[in-house]
Amino acid sequence: MWPYLDRAICATIKSTTKPIFAEYVGKYMIEAIEFEHLTLGTLPPTIHGVKVYETNEKDLVMEPAIRWAGNPNIILVLKLMSLQVKVQLVDLQIFAAPRIALKPLLPTFPCFANIVVSLMERPHVDFGLNILGGDVMSIPGLYRFVQEIIRKQVASLYLWPQSLDIPILDLSTVAVKKPVGILHVKVVRAMKLLKADFLGTSDPYVKLSLNGEKLPAKKTTIKKNNLNPVWNENFKLIVKDPQSQVLQLQVFDWDKVGGHDRLGMQLIPLKILTPHDTKEFTLDLLKHTNISDPQDKKQRGQIVVELTFVPFKEDSAKFNDPLNGGDEKSFEDERLSGAGLLSVIIQGAEDVEGKHHNNPYALVLFRGEKKKTKMIRKTRDPRWNEEFQFTLDQPPLHEKIHIDVMSKRTRFSFRAKETLGHVEINLDDVVHNGRINEKYHLIDSKNGVIHVEIRWDTV
Repeated sequence: MWPYLDRAICATIKSTTKPIFAEYVGKYMIEAIEFEHLTLGTLPPTIHGVKVYETNEKDLVMEPAIRWAGNPNIILVLKLMSLQVKVQLVDLQIFAAPRIALKPLLPTFPCFANIVVSLMERPHVDFGLNILGGDVMSIPGLYRFVQEIIRKQVASLYLWPQSLDIPILDLSTVAVKKPVGILHVKVVRAMKLLKADFLGTSDPYVKLSLNGEKLPAKKTTIKKNNLNPVWNENFKLIVKDPQSQVLQLQVFDWDKVGGHDRLGMQLIPLKILTPHDTKEFTLDLLKHTNISDPQDKKQRGQIVVELTFVPFKEDSAKFNDPLNGGDEKSFEDERLSGAGLLSVIIQGAEDVEGKHHNNPYALVLFRGEKKKTKMIRKTRDPRWNEEFQFTLDQPPLHEKIHIDVMSKRTRFSFRAKETLGHVEINLDDVVHNGRINEKYHLIDSKNGVIHVEIRWDTV
């Protein structure tokens, strides 16, 4: 990579030194300062050890110790009146320990979206200067003065907290989108549905889902022998992108034997909704999503639903929420009351060990609901990175979430499952702070640790 890095670094040097040189033009009879030659040579830097920092965030932070004593060809030309003075850098050596962060980490190659580089301290720069073959550094005091100027210029480029950000992947295409609100759906009723059975009736129910979600669809109750059913049932769906997501409504005829027949369907794009405003829709049911199908002339009945999109508080400004803009105290009060979304991300575990097998998975138990990660075979350090969500009417103050790490044998055995440890996490801090990201020692485990991130988003 060094030949390519050489060109990239030299291009950066030229662009950053141009305004610096411009400051000297007109002073000391200087008419122009230009590079006659600028190449870092053929010898690349060497890395003498790397320090890696462990964080609870989705990033990798490291500090390599870099030394470079290369064979560069750097010649600067100063135009003074009718004279040209050539200055050559010789014996250039640089010692630096930059901090390099790869973030955020993603499940898509190359597995990180950005490289962020910053200098935690000024690099050590050593060099000599020759003018027309003579050593200009023999002039008393000049060596230290010039070296200090160059050190300051180099360090000021990316000395922390300034950083060089290099984008690698487009986050919008690879990152998992964070939930931004809750869609409240009230399935009111349906009218004049198709007769699916020989006896001239149907047993209808409705399935609701948002496109782009892997979660199972919500379902209403079944109304037996009814072509004009009334449900008045309420559902909550997690919204991640209201500009592109669509609510899909499907009406089915329940059948005790075999598959359930679809009586009709409809789609409602969420972008037509105004945040916080409840809107009622009376929709003609279609055979499928191709609305212009000339063969789909059959009357399939209608469905009536009420929709309300409620953004989370911190996302309200994105959707022109007139309620947004309160002070910090009111925001805190809102977080401690009202409905919201509890997101639990099971990142991974370390040093979990079973007596008979090591095929770990995690169980999340909260308010009687049970969620399970995938099982990872033959490892003591599983990485799940799975998210589970719970929609709540009230903040989970004074409540705990229970997480079990289990192992399951992959073939038949009397000892098919065993517990590798568990932890109970108090949710008070999550509600007050909005988020926690911690590693917890597992109870009933010798050295086991589990990494969990929990968020509370209010609506």
